[in-house]
Parts: sequence; C-alpha cells; structure tokens
Amino acid sequence: MESELEKLKAQLKVARDEISNLRSQLNSLNHVHRKEIASIRNILKDFKCTECSAKEEEPTSPKKVEKPVNDSLKLNAIGYVKTIFKEKRAIPRQASVAGTIQSKLEINKDLFSNPELSLISLDEFSHFWIIYNFHKNESHAKPKVYPPRLEGEGVGVFATRSPHRPNLIGMSLVKLDRVEGTTIYFYGTDMLDGTPVLDIKPYIPQYDSPQKIVSTGLNSLNGTPVKTREDPDGEENENSAMTSSTSSITQINSIDDDDVKVPDWINERKYLKVIFSENSQQQVKELNVNQRSIEEILQSDPRSVYVREKYLSQIYNFQIDGKNVMCKFDDKIHSVTVLQVKKLMDMNED
Repeated sequence: MESELEKLKAQLKVARDEISNLRSQLNSLNHVHRKEIASIRNILKDFKCTECSAKEEEPTSPKKVEKPVNDSLKLNAIGYVKTIFKEKRAIPRQASVAGTIQSKLEINKDLFSNPELSLISLDEFSHFWIIYNFHKNESHAKPKVYPPRLEGEGVGVFATRSPHRPNLIGMSLVKLDRVEGTTIYFYGTDMLDGTPVLDIKPYIPQYDSPQKIVSTGLNSLNGTPVKTREDPDGEENENSAMTSSTSSITQINSIDDDDVKVPDWINERKYLKVIFSENSQQQVKELNVNQRSIEEILQSDPRSVYVREKYLSQIYNFQIDGKNVMCKFDDKIHSVTVLQVKKLMDMNED
C-alpha cells in the first residue's frame, strides 16, 4: 500500500512539473504572439494603397512633382545564405559567437554569365565579410536601442550593431571553409536561413584592422623628400611599381592597444554555464545533433532584455536545424539547463 502511495506521489510530482513547464511555454508564446500582433498593427497603420489613391484623386491640371533629394537605391541580391536557423529566435548576435556552425552562401546563377568565375582566388583568404539585408526585420527604425548586455540601458542605434536601423543592412565576418562551384561554405553565422546577400569582400588585416601608416617621404637612394601618387587599384604599371619601390618607404604598423577604444560594456562579456540533463544528452546522441552549437547559442544568453526581466528563470524554446530545444535559465547562478531536444515533426505529432 505504501509503495503504491509513493508511486502516486512521484507521478503527481511529474505531472505538476509538466504543468509548470507548459505554463512557462504558454507565457513565452503569448509574448511572441503580442509582438507579432503589434508588428501587424504597425504595418496596417502605415499601409497606403497607392493605386486606390491614384483613382480617387483625378487632378484637373498636372501638378509638378518634386524629385526627392535622395533617390531610393535599388540593390539586387547576389545570393542567399543557407543556415540552420529557420526563425529569428535565439540566432547568435554575432557570427563569432557560433564559430563551429557551418552555413553556405549560394551565388545567384544569373548574376553573371559565368558566376563561378567571380569566386576565383577567394579560397586564398581565411575570412571574408558578408553584407546582407535584414529581410525579416519588420520593426521600425529606432534612434535608441537597448542592447541585452547593458541590462536595459539605452544607447544610440549607430553605436550598436542592432538590426533596427534606417537601412536594414547587416555585416558579418565569417571564416571560409571551402568554395565549390558557385557555393561558399563558411563557419560562424548570425543570419536567418534565406537571408539575401548584397555583397561579399575578403578580410584583409592590413586594411580591416586598425593600422598605423608611417610614410618617410624620403627617396630611398639619396634621402631627399619626394612626392608620389598611388595608381588606382588595377591600374598599376611597371613604371609606377618601380617609382613606388625607389621613391618612398611606407610602413604599416599595428596600432597600440591604447589607441583602440571601445565601450566597457563591449568587453564585459558574461558567459552562462550550459548544463545538459541526462534526458537531453541522450536525445542529442540519438538525433545526431551538434551539441557544441547549442552551447555556443546558450552561453551568450540569446534572450532579450524584456524576456529576461519579465520571465525570470523561465522555460525557453528555440529551433535549430529542424530541432526544438527546450531549456531553463537560472539567473541566480548564471546557468542554463537543456531539458529536451526533439524533432519538430515529433512535437507536432504530440
């Protein structure tokens, strides 16, 4: 009789824990739902039917239309990124945060007559910049944003890398893995699957990292001052090459650390301790999931300031590579525990 009672108590505890988890998930889903409704309202508020207004307004006399000072720029995507992130939730805030996650960039086949030629010699570089469009950011531009690392304190949008910008342009420095035809494989991503890419540029430390250029301005033969002019890229010739080698000496030195300054909150990076429950460890093995990818996402705390403050130590869900990851944050001890990793299909079947 006592053993039956203990068994019922254990089952009751499990049921209560499940109910608590479901409540936390409902709170989280309600938050996402409210944000989506607010976004739709903003879109409808600013919506204008240009065709309708043109039909309603039939001017009797032609009006002079003033051309805007700045015309709208038309940008074409050179390709699209394929990543494991199908939704915005829990995407790393910087590409370097998820250095072991591999993604790929497929160049549009109709970009050039021979698009594969555009990637010749790119594999001679270890890293490259991806410039892309925040195509799923439906929020309005904000002059002041609140980075999660500042715990609710606001700063100007141009002092951050926030996606809430007047022009929805992002840039990420990624590590090149390999180039195959018109496809580039790389490591490190903070982009949503299907992100349109505007341009890519190789990373060159001499130009992309702060350097101090010291020019002697002296002739290397007799030490007399000379004036030189650099040819535009791609227009160098033998004469200019000889002139530059004999007429002046230019040194490029790394700038001292004291000369490079960033806000303190950039350097004050806090990492959470990531713990996997026995159940989730087994599921990671069965589903052949990259456990390190989950750790990289969680250790930098993907939650927004609003979610973190409103739902302390709450259940948190995010999707990665067709899997749903359920975890629980403990803000008192700065840790997060992965509770469950399931296929999205399995969740729908439940």
